Amino acid sequence: MRMSVCTGSLSRVVPVPIRAVLTHLAPRIAPRIAPRIAPRIAPRIARCSGRRGLPLTALAMVPVVAGVAIGQRVTAGVVRGDSGAVVRAITRADAIDATLATGSRVALARADSAAAGAGVVGAREWQNPTLNFQYTRDEPHYHTFLEVPIDYPWLRGPRIAGAERAAESAGYRYAYERAAARFDAETAYVRALAAEQHARLSRDNAIAADSLARLAVVRRDAGDASELDLSLATVSAGQAANAAASDSLAAIAAVLDLQDVMGMPADRVRVVPSDSLLLPTDSLAAGAPAAGAPGALAMPASAQGAQLPGMAAPGASDSAMTLPVAAATSALASEESAYRAARHGAFAAPSLSLGVEAGDPTQPFPLPAAGLLLPLPLFNQNGGARALEAANVDRARAQLAQVRRESAAAVAAASRSRAAALARARRDRSMLDGAERVASLSVRAFAEGAQALPFVLESRRAARDAMAQYIDDVAAAQVADAAVRLLTATAGMRSP
Repeated sequence: MRMSVCTGSLSRVVPVPIRAVLTHLAPRIAPRIAPRIAPRIAPRIARCSGRRGLPLTALAMVPVVAGVAIGQRVTAGVVRGDSGAVVRAITRADAIDATLATGSRVALARADSAAAGAGVVGAREWQNPTLNFQYTRDEPHYHTFLEVPIDYPWLRGPRIAGAERAAESAGYRYAYERAAARFDAETAYVRALAAEQHARLSRDNAIAADSLARLAVVRRDAGDASELDLSLATVSAGQAANAAASDSLAAIAAVLDLQDVMGMPADRVRVVPSDSLLLPTDSLAAGAPAAGAPGALAMPASAQGAQLPGMAAPGASDSAMTLPVAAATSALASEESAYRAARHGAFAAPSLSLGVEAGDPTQPFPLPAAGLLLPLPLFNQNGGARALEAANVDRARAQLAQVRRESAAAVAAASRSRAAALARARRDRSMLDGAERVASLSVRAFAEGAQALPFVLESRRAARDAMAQYIDDVAAAQVADAAVRLLTATAGMRSP
C-alpha cells in the first residue's frame, strides 16, 4: 500500500505509537537524508500545505533542508535576504578589519596622534629671522638689519622633550583606541552570534511545540488525551512562536548593531556572521565536544589561565606597562618638561642683530653694524606660566595614580568574569546532554501514554533554558576574554 505524505493519510494509515516514533526520530535522521530527499519531498510539502497542514516528519525536516541550503549560500560568501538584497557573510576578522578601517573611534584617535606629531615638528623648528629696514635723517640715513632669534638650550631641550613625550602619549592612546575598537567589534560580533543562536533555538523550540500540539490532537482523536491537554499544548505552541518572533527581531537588532560598529549603514541587514560560538576542548570537562563540533566553544589561548600580560612590577619599563598607564606616564613626563621650560622662561629668547649702515657722505662704503636684543624681566617673571605648569604636573600625577588603580581593578574584574563564565559554561555543558535526554524521553513517554503533558512541557522548558544559559555563558566568556586582552595590552604591543 502506497502511503501519502499528507496529514490525513498519515493519521489513517500509521498507528499512534509508530507516528510518535517517527516524530522522535525525524530530527535525528533528517540531517543525513535531507540532501537526498529534499528535491523529492519539497513538491509534496507544497501540495499538502494547502490541504490539512504539514505532516510531522516533513515539518521536522523543513528547517534542516533550509539550513542546508543556507549553509551552502553562506559558504559561497553571499546570502540573499527575503527582499532579494545581497547579504554578505563575514568572519570575526572581517568585522575587526572593517571597524579598524572605517570606525570613527580609530579615526579620531589617528587625528589626535597626527596633531601630537605636528607638535613635535613645531617644537623642533627654529624661529625665522627678521629683516629690518630703517631710515633716519641723521647720517648715515639707511640702516639694514637681520635679526636672528637665539633659542636658549635650557629652553629648547625641555620644549622638544615635552612635545616628544606628548606625542608618545598620543601614540599610546591611539594604540588603545585601536584595541578598544577591536574589542567593540569582537563584542558586537559575539553578541550577534549569540542572538542568532537564541533565535535558532527558539525557532526549533517553536517547531517542536507545534509538533507536540499536533501529537496532542492525534492523541485526543484516539481517546488518549483530554481537551485540557490539547489546550495546554496549543497555548505552549503559541508562546513558543511568540518567543521565536521576539528572538528573531533581537538577532536582527544585534546584526544592525554590528554593522554600526563596523561603520556600515544600519537601515537593513547587509552582513551575517559566519563564525561559530565555540570553546576549546581543553577548557571543558571530559566529554566536551571537539572544536568545530555543535555545541563546542573556541576561545583564544589567553583564556586558558595563562599569566596575564601587562601586570608589570613597579619601576618596570614603558614596554611592560598597559596602554592607559603608559599613556598617563608619558603625559606626566610631558608636563614635567613643560614645567622645566616655564621655570627657566623668565628671560625670553634674545635676538642677534647683524646689518649695515649706508648714506654717510664721509664714508665711501657701507659700515657693518651688530647688536644684541636682551628682554628684561622687569614686570613679568613668567610666574603665571610656572604656576599653571605646576598645577598641570600635579594633575598629571593624580591622573597617573588613578589610571593605575583603575587599570588594576579592571584587569582583576575582567579576569574574574572570564573565569566565572568559563566555569558556568563547563557546568552548563555537563547538564545539556541530561536535559536533552530527559526532554526526548518525555516526548516518547507522552506519545506512549506513560506521562502527562505538563511533565513534557516542563522537561522541554528545562532543556531549552539550559541551552539558552549555555549560549549566554559562552558569549560572556568570549566577551570577558576580549576585555582581558584589551585591558592587558602592553605598550610594547602598540601600533606604530
